[in-house]
Formats: sequence, C-alpha cells, structure tokens
Amino acid sequence: MTERVSHTGPREWDAEVYDRVADPQFQWATEVIDRLSLRGDETVLDAGCGSGRVTALLLERLPEGRLVGIDGSSSMVAAAREALGDRAELREDDLAELDLHEEFDLVYSNAVFHWIPDHENLFRRLHAALKPGGRLVAQCGGHGNVASLVAVIVKVAAQPRFAEHLSGMSSGLNFATPEETEARLNGVGFEDVRAWLQRKDTRPTEAKPFLATVTLGPQLERLPEDLKDAFVDDVAAGMGEPLVLDYVRLNIEARKPL
Repeated sequence: MTERVSHTGPREWDAEVYDRVADPQFQWATEVIDRLSLRGDETVLDAGCGSGRVTALLLERLPEGRLVGIDGSSSMVAAAREALGDRAELREDDLAELDLHEEFDLVYSNAVFHWIPDHENLFRRLHAALKPGGRLVAQCGGHGNVASLVAVIVKVAAQPRFAEHLSGMSSGLNFATPEETEARLNGVGFEDVRAWLQRKDTRPTEAKPFLATVTLGPQLERLPEDLKDAFVDDVAAGMGEPLVLDYVRLNIEARKPL
C-alpha cells in the first residue's frame, strides 16, 4: 500500500549539507542521464533540481539546448544559482502546483516524486509541460524503499519525548508501485509508459548528517531544537553500524503523444 504524507507543500532543505552527502542520489542520477539519448539542442525541465549538482550533468549534454530547473526549496535554488550561474534558468516553484505556460522536449527528475503525495496530479501537470512527443524520464523512491528505516522511525517516534510532537504523523513518504505508476501515467494521457523497480542498498559515508538532511527532514521540522539531535541519534542507533539503507528506486519513462 502506498504511504501518504501528512502535510502539503515542499519543505526547506539544507542545500550545503545535501550537496555534500548525497553521493548515492548523484550516482543514481548519472545512470538515468546516461540513458536519455539527447541530441544536445533540446529544451529540458529539471523537475526538482536541488543544489544543481545533477543539473550540471544535464547541461553538459545540452551544448545547444536550454534548461529550466525548478525546486520547492529556496536554499536549494540559491545553491544551484551559485553553482550554475546563468547556464540554467532556475526557479523556486512547487511541482504539485506546476503551471509553466511553456512546453519542453524532456522532463527529467531524480529523487523527488516520492515527496509529492498526489502523483496523478503531478503527472497531469508534467504532461501539460511537455511538447507533443516529449518525454518524461525520472527516478524516485519506489514501493519498499528504505523499509527498515521507516520501521525504526516509527519506533523512535513513539518514545514519549518525541511522540508529543510526532503523534499521528505519517512517514512523509509516497512510495508507489510500478503498476500504480503506469496506471496513473496512462490515465493522464501518456503513452509508451514503462515503470520498474531497482534495489539500491546504500551505505552513506556520513551517517548522521545523511539521515538528518536526506531522510528525517519532515520529522525534524516538527521537533523542538533540543530534541532534534537526540531523534537523529536514536534513529541511527536503531539502524546499527554501519548504516546501510535498503533503497528501492522507481524508474519512470513515458511519452506525450504527438
């Protein structure tokens, strides 16, 4: 069953730490970019550009193209602007409310869609952002992603000192199955739809900063300052050493009809 988030709208991120610790996400992104088959003159939307580290890889493939990067976090957009300068058009925007009034040859996204509760709405908006014949190529967390971590988070959050602030909160994650995803893509008008899962067990090099920045943001937003470090420490202890996360990636490919 797909888990749903208990809040709406994008959250703020620590772009500096994310850029430093998110090597696994960067590696997965390179694998997706390698299968894009770009000519080099396309117009591309990077849906969830983050700190711009992956966006820079896309720009290398677009010597005569144009790239627009969107992220819901102001700190991420600021970091991307500092890293990329005027090589890309970077905007702060919520993908769940995307309405660009322009069309792209390609919508690319990495490690973003699982933060968005309504995938049908998301896919409808991305469909509208594509030119006829344009492609959607993305990867995000899929069904079963970080299942062991989710179980530990639930257990730690039930401790009395944390439960006061986290009671009733879901995991904050939306991990869809390939079947659900294909049905939603087809339902909003995409064709040549394909979705599949890949297991990607991961051992972060900086365990606690990775947990705090990449995975525990929704919980930490709701905790007072004097409990945040303790929550991260308890989750890390529950996961054991070394920290190994059972990531499962959902790959998505689809095309807008001509």
